[in-house]
Amino acid sequence: MQNDLKIAVIQSDLVWENPEQNRINFGKKIKDISESVDLIVLPEMFTTGFTMNASEVSETMDGETVAWMKHIASKSKASIIGSVVILENGQYYNRLICAHSNGTIESYDKRHTFTLAGEHKVYTAGKNKLSITIKGWTLCPLICYDLRFPVWARNTDSYDALIYVANWPKVRIEAWNTLLKARAIENMSYCIGVNRVGLDANNYEYSGHSVVFDSLGKRLDEIPVDKEAIEIVTLSKSHLETYRTKLNFLNDGDTFSLLKV
Repeated sequence: MQNDLKIAVIQSDLVWENPEQNRINFGKKIKDISESVDLIVLPEMFTTGFTMNASEVSETMDGETVAWMKHIASKSKASIIGSVVILENGQYYNRLICAHSNGTIESYDKRHTFTLAGEHKVYTAGKNKLSITIKGWTLCPLICYDLRFPVWARNTDSYDALIYVANWPKVRIEAWNTLLKARAIENMSYCIGVNRVGLDANNYEYSGHSVVFDSLGKRLDEIPVDKEAIEIVTLSKSHLETYRTKLNFLNDGDTFSLLKV
């Protein structure tokens, strides 16, 4: 239908700190998508894995990965999202990049750097959220650890879907499953989580558990655990309009202001 949004979720293993090989691998996977989609979603740090070696693997916004994303978007006639290690003005960022088929780029810098892994010592935290518009849909893309902070994701901007890209380890996967479902329900929005699989160079294991929830917390996908997979899921705008009008939960929320630091 005209008001639907078709999303391709790519759950994949990642080659450690090898942007070229990861671009090749994802290029092959994207080529295998057998139908037209509006948005392709890749994991966090999809060219490197979750590395703290930013000085070794970082790129610029004029680098090969951003150029590759723009090429993929143009060729597939779809927007593409994933996060990349970016160097800008002498600082490193875990930056989510969205490349659109018309050649434009939008970006979001991870707000909550993962202190347990020392991410805050390497990467500069972002300060601003991003709203992306595709086919009349408003999307709010966030990154991994952001999932643990519901105030940052709060639906005060009337978005239609939350999108989390991640390298979320298997040892804490129940938190991932629970919080994604909670974000969908509390924000009356679709919630998409795209996680990697496999083992990284630090011996952290990732089991995927990529998922798509509707605004009532119902799971819409059949993405397998512990396996690479591509799944296409269609989101319905009429679903959101029906239940937001019927239930009216968003209008009953508390009002408060965030301090920007």
